[in-house]
This record gives sequence, structure tokens and C-alpha cells, in this order.
Amino acid sequence: MPPSPVRARRPSADGNVARVSRTTGQRPACLVNASVTYCGDDQIYAFGGFDQYTDEVYNHVLKLDLASMQWTLVDNYGDIPGVRMGHTATLYQGDKLIIFGGENEHRTFLSDIVLFDLKTAHWTQPAVSGPIPKGRARHAAALYKDKLFIVGGVMGDNNSVLDDICYLDLTTWTWSRTWTFVRRFDHAAWIWGKKLWVFGGLGQDMDRGGEIWWLDLKSNPAFDAAPSVGAVPGPMEAGPAVAGPRAWGSPASTTTALGALAHPANMGGVHANASQAIRPPHAPTAPGITSVSFVSGPECPSQASGNHFYVYSSNALLDFVTPASTIRPTDCCLAALDLPGLRWQRLAEGAEIFNPLYRWHYCAMNEDGTQAWLLGCMTDIHGPDGSMEECLCDVLPIDLTRFGLLGNTLASARRSKALGEAGARPDGRAGFGGLGTDLAAMFDRRPEAGEGADFLVTAEADDFDHGPVDERGSRRSSPAADGVGDGAGSPPPIHVHRLILQARWPHFRRLYAARMAEFHRKEMHIPEPYSVVRAFLYYLYSDSIGRHPLYGDELGLRDVAGLLVMANVYDMPGLRLLCVNRLGRELDVGHAATIWERAGTANEDWLRRRAAHFCLRHWGRVVRTDAFKRLSRHALVDLCEEVDTEGRVVGGGELDVVAGLGGAGAGAGAGGSGGKLLGGWARAGARSRGTSAGLPPSDEMEDDVGSEDHEMDTT
Repeated sequence: MPPSPVRARRPSADGNVARVSRTTGQRPACLVNASVTYCGDDQIYAFGGFDQYTDEVYNHVLKLDLASMQWTLVDNYGDIPGVRMGHTATLYQGDKLIIFGGENEHRTFLSDIVLFDLKTAHWTQPAVSGPIPKGRARHAAALYKDKLFIVGGVMGDNNSVLDDICYLDLTTWTWSRTWTFVRRFDHAAWIWGKKLWVFGGLGQDMDRGGEIWWLDLKSNPAFDAAPSVGAVPGPMEAGPAVAGPRAWGSPASTTTALGALAHPANMGGVHANASQAIRPPHAPTAPGITSVSFVSGPECPSQASGNHFYVYSSNALLDFVTPASTIRPTDCCLAALDLPGLRWQRLAEGAEIFNPLYRWHYCAMNEDGTQAWLLGCMTDIHGPDGSMEECLCDVLPIDLTRFGLLGNTLASARRSKALGEAGARPDGRAGFGGLGTDLAAMFDRRPEAGEGADFLVTAEADDFDHGPVDERGSRRSSPAADGVGDGAGSPPPIHVHRLILQARWPHFRRLYAARMAEFHRKEMHIPEPYSVVRAFLYYLYSDSIGRHPLYGDELGLRDVAGLLVMANVYDMPGLRLLCVNRLGRELDVGHAATIWERAGTANEDWLRRRAAHFCLRHWGRVVRTDAFKRLSRHALVDLCEEVDTEGRVVGGGELDVVAGLGGAGAGAGAGGSGGKLLGGWARAGARSRGTSAGLPPSDEMEDDVGSEDHEMDTT
């Protein structure tokens, strides 16, 4: 068996458009303002909603089995809630849905709390205390430490938009006081970094701004203390509903099972509770509010039109901009707002995901943020017999790992690990701990160091060992090897542990079991550059492609691109995901050509398209990089053919005209290096007004290329 297997490429999993699945069973109508929630075990639950064709409001519970793509009407029992739309449904403890608020068939805005037990199909209405918030619909809910936060919404005879925030303590079922926060409805709210974030939706003037708000929950005693009582009662307000589709995202978390009565559901005349709103006349402003406005930019999706579905995943807010009659097809996309850096990235164009023949009405996300489902139907809604057939009959599954998203669990762990590295322990190791750190400390240590290394790995010499190292370059030698190699100019061997390689590397396990020559020599050669091989072996020890905790090796993007090829060669999906995630996030002018070429070798179609688009948009700069000049003749031709047949290069004054037409991208400026292919964007500079605690300063929020315009406003 050879040391390296033949590089058999995986078949492409993503065509130009993701495949749509047709559902069967008791399919619901295309309901407006229903709740659609992923509840684990490949099951989506839909509750309530309004039928725009029959004017009927429902309280049905329907379940979609994603394995069989079959809808089922759920027989449910207990203290069944009344019909409603515009409510929120939040998954709690993994087996319950918490329903709050909404609007019933009498146009009464509700403020009741009802629990649905997914295991028993029983409803329970707990007895709550404290100042009950105003009845509302089309608000947002988010769960944090057994507290259900309610933000904004719409209510009243004149459809007034609420600007308040409050929470329900789920351990005591007590409502907190109310604070003033942000005036929005049809928005999204989620928890990240111990902060409550709000984005999207509309304001009182029906404006769709690109502003994001967040509230620090960790440093605010008001949100940690037990809810206080003592509000002034106010009148109940009611008004007509405002129809429109929206997406509901609910952070998965985990409470106690409540008892229930038993009588059949999905019947007319069931329980409808319109609570009196008890609230203070003038709510104080919530402490610690911060906001940032995104104006425009090449990566920033326009919020002015189209159907937007906002969900949280992997330290980022995802914006699915789906096809609609109010938006151009070229504006449809999947974009991600990186929350640590507050930067937008356009992960995929609409044509790569959405079929223009479909319209999507709801979005659901799994608990780890790696899979999303859009629910809707075709624009041609006539059935075989010519009758109207508009219902939630089609599902578009979207694998988010295709776009380099790690998932909530892995992303959170890696962020915690990165934050821990800021401080060092007395023994010189990074501030994080655990088995991975201890194994990493044993990596590439000579046998005489007493770490038990019993195997050697050699590699090819790097073809870029000499010359300056850029800000993202790699160290070119092993700090632990003391310059010992097999010969003049050859890189030093890497000292590893056979048991670790057998446990973590399937190819090595097969090779060793076959007792090949490497078994007897206790040494193997990998025909890849030394820095890439060393990074690959370090990954086997640490499950990381980050900085080494002892030696501080900084892995450059060129090495990460080489790791991506090795992940494809040895079929290691975990390593592949880490590489795609970092290369997609840190794609820059200096490495774009290399990333494009290696993504093609590794058969990573999405990353190859993304890198190609970046190269064409920043063509004048990319062609002057060493990475571009190192491409083979065949690769150069392939990269040039990425542009459409009508493409041409623009520069100088013509580039200023493109910028004046609203384009935004790299390349504007003097010096002759700003040329780019027509159809891209012209650069728009970033500007900022003020900073706040926890927010990167303005000079850190502007990339060297492709930054979005933004305005910062601290409250």
C-alpha cells in the first residue's frame, strides 16, 4: 500500500441549485404568520397561522417528518390554546414548545403563555405572576438561562409597533418589569456571547433598515435578578393584524414537564385567552444597548426588498434572501454576518441555492446550526386537475457545512478555546485545558525529551522556504527539531506517536495493519510540503488548525489550502470543514489564486466559485500577487475562463463610472492596479461614528478590500 492514496475526487454534492423535496400527507395551507420550529429527531412542528384565501385562523398542530417528507395532523389534548397567528414558538428542554402571544380571529392581541409537550401531545397553561406584558403579535422571542425574552411586536387599533423588552423566568413563571429597547416587528432575536441580538424586521414607518442591536445580559444586574413586581395596570389594546410571511428562529435549550388535561384538539370553539396587559406607563430604557448600521457594500445584502429569513449559526447571523416578485434575481443570496467582527460575507449567490420557480415562506434550523430547511411551494400552484394547490408542499434542505459553517457546538468550542489562549498558564501552555492540549504538548518532541515519540514522518521541502514571511505566513522550520534532517537542505523529521496516528488517521491505521515497509522502518514519507505535513500531523494531535500552544506556529492560508487537499486525499471531513471555514472567512488578495487552485484540486466547488468570484472582482491586484504567478499555465487558462464570455477588464476613469453606478468592491484608486472585470463592484470605503465596549474600533472593521459601508451608533 503506498503512503498516499490515489487522489480520487469526491463527486460534487452541490449542483447549481439545491434539490427540492416534495412532501406528502396532510399538508398545511401556505399559512401566514404560523410558527414553524425544528424540534429534533428530523421533525418540524407547525402551529397556528392564518389562511389568506379563506380568512380563517387556525390552532392546528402539524408535524413534518423530514426522513419521509410526510405531514401529519397531530391529535393533541389538554388546555388547548385558542386560534392565533403571529405568535412565537420556542423549543424548551428539547421536548416542549413555549407559545407566547399572537393575534386571534377577533383581532385581539394575546399575552398568554402555553406549553406543548412534544412527547405526550398535551397542552398546559401555567399560572404566571408579575406584570403581564402587552398583548402582541409578530414579536421575537429568545431563550437565555431559563429566561424567555420577548422583544417588540405589533398591537393596537392603529397597529402600533412596540419598542419594549421583558422576560419570563421559567423557574418561577414570573414576568419581569418592562424596559425600552428597539421598536421593531417581524424581526429576529437570538442569544450569542451572553448578549441578546436583534436584526431585521420593520419599524413604525415600515422601514427595513440594516441596523443590528444588542443588549449585554452578562454585565446587567437587572437581567440577572429575580423579576420584580409592582407595575401599573394598563388597558388591553387590540387591533387588526398585518399579514406577511416571516421566519422564526428559536435557540434550542432545555424545563420540567407540566401536567395536562385530556380532550381532543383541532376543533372550533376551543380555549382562547386574551389576557389583560399589565405594564408600567413609562418603561425605562434597558441598560447597555449598542447598535450598528450597515449601509451598503459588496458583501452586505440589501434589506429593502425581498423575503429575508434570519437564523443564527456558528457565531454568525445568516440571511437567506430568497426569490420574490419584489427583488431582482441577482440580489438573492445567502449572506452571513460574522458577529465577532461585525462583517458581512456573501456565502453564495441565489442561483447556487434557489430555484426561481419556488417561493419560500418559512425557515427552520436544526439545533447545531448545520442544516436549514425552507418550506414553501412552486409559483405555479395549480394541481393536475387545474385546482389551486398553494400549500407548504415543498422543502428545500440546505447543508450549511457546504459553506464552511462549523455548527454551533464546534464554533462555540473553538471560540472559547481562542479566548482562552489570550492568557498563558505557568507551564507555558495556552490558557485552555483538556486532553487536546496535553496531546498537543507532546507533538514533535524528540524521544530523549521523555514524551514517548516512537515514529518519524518526513516530507518534501517547502518551495517557499526562503524570503520574507507575510502577516499570515507560516514558520518554515520545526522549533522542536533543532535543524536535524536527512540530508543537506532537507527538512527535519517530525517526531510523532504511532498510537495517536493509528487512532486518528484511518489511512495510517490501514497501512500499519498491512505491515508495509513503514511498519518495519518506523518511518514514513508524505510527498507534500513540510509545513503542510506538519500542520496535518498537529491536527491529529489537537483537532485544530490554529496556533500551536507551545511553539506559537501561525498557520498561513497557503498551508491551510494545502491541508484542504490532504483532507480530500485522506477523506477526513472534520479537517475539511475547518479548512473550508477558515479559507472562506479569510479569503484575501494575496492568497485568492492559491485558494482557487487548491479548492479545485480538493473538489470543493463552493470554495472554488467563491475564490474565482473574488479573483475576478479584484483582478488588478490578484494578477500582481506571487500566488497568481505560481499558477500553472493550465490553471491560468482555467481561471481566466471563469468570467462569462461578455466579460472585459475596466480601469481608470471607466472604473470610476462603475463605482458611480452603485458598484462596490476592490479596485478603485490610482496606480493602475485597480483594474477588474466588468460586472463586479467598485470599492466603497467604510466610515464609523463612535465606538463602544466590546465593539472593534473602526480601523479594525474595515478590510483592505471589499468592506461594507457602515455607521456606528452607540446608545
